[in-house]
Amino acid sequence: MNNDLLSTNKNARILTYSQRNLRMHAAWACLYEFQDLLADIDDVDYFIPIENYQQSKQVFGWVKRFSRSPFLGDLLRPKPNSVTLNRDYDLFYVLLANPFECIAINSLKNWRQRAKVAVCHLVEIWEKDIPKLEPILKYFYKDFDHIFVGHFHGLEKISQITGCPCSYLPITVDALKFCPDPKGQARPIDLTSLGRRSQITHKAMFDFARQQNLWYLYDTLKIFDIKDYKEHRSLVANQLKRSRYFLANRARADRSDVRGEQSEIGYRFFEGAAAGTVMLGDYPDTDIYRQYFDWPDATIRMSFDNPNIGEMIKELDTQPERLARIRRDNVVNSLLRFDYVYSWEKILNLAGLSPYPKLLKRKEKLSEIAELIKKAS
Repeated sequence: MNNDLLSTNKNARILTYSQRNLRMHAAWACLYEFQDLLADIDDVDYFIPIENYQQSKQVFGWVKRFSRSPFLGDLLRPKPNSVTLNRDYDLFYVLLANPFECIAINSLKNWRQRAKVAVCHLVEIWEKDIPKLEPILKYFYKDFDHIFVGHFHGLEKISQITGCPCSYLPITVDALKFCPDPKGQARPIDLTSLGRRSQITHKAMFDFARQQNLWYLYDTLKIFDIKDYKEHRSLVANQLKRSRYFLANRARADRSDVRGEQSEIGYRFFEGAAAGTVMLGDYPDTDIYRQYFDWPDATIRMSFDNPNIGEMIKELDTQPERLARIRRDNVVNSLLRFDYVYSWEKILNLAGLSPYPKLLKRKEKLSEIAELIKKAS
């Protein structure tokens, strides 16, 4: 085996597949962070391909479009850096940002034969796109035992196409990394906005911050490729722990052409809650959102395009007890429910595997910090 592609932990019972050498986008950083945590709480090998993913995607799409045959596309697709496993694993866990990323898995030739259980975790797939993705879903996902999906809508359709049971499991957060100081956290940043935003809301907040001499932290770049995902995640966590307010909107809130009428929970809600911010935004008006964020003021409703955000913040600033309660409840619920460890525990349960003591120890630490925060409030 090529050690540049496959780590070799002799005790590993888990094999996981990572895209980190194929794409270094800010939105993918939390996926790599989750995969890194697995090494802290379990025994894991990592398969990290380095083939030209974009070339593979283009070849597959071209062949499928003209031949209507995903099988022919598979035969013609370039497959450099292939690896053949020479040992068995209890679980093969594949975490993908979108359906097309499954193409590079074929670099790992015999994964199905070597894995007792194979689970795919597909973070983003929009229900309106499922019909045109049917050839890919049918061909590349049929060999998994279970598919977890980070979007709640469309589970039944995906299951029908792939023949695999599907269930909802969002990518949550490293609640320890994002947790503010239990003894009290200084919050000099008045409002933080990361990633997608409304230009109407942004301009209103930009003008308000200048008038009131507030610190409004926002992105100024269009391209969000990053140099180091670990540094990026630490930066995000440290910014949010020091922010009073945080804009959190449903996934792809600015792209109705992508999401259609679908309303999904995005990463920002888990990050903002874990850091103890007061979240403002257009959260999903869905039962699944209310199931996850089921405490008062988890997110304060605000229209995506809001020219009056400054007045809203001024009004909230007159309610310090309410703000303190929101921050406490957001952090405590995140520590007890949203840490990555709880997601991994669900995956292990499905695979019929017992958690390692390291996992249980992390859960104990999460509970201890939650109790400290409750007592300090």
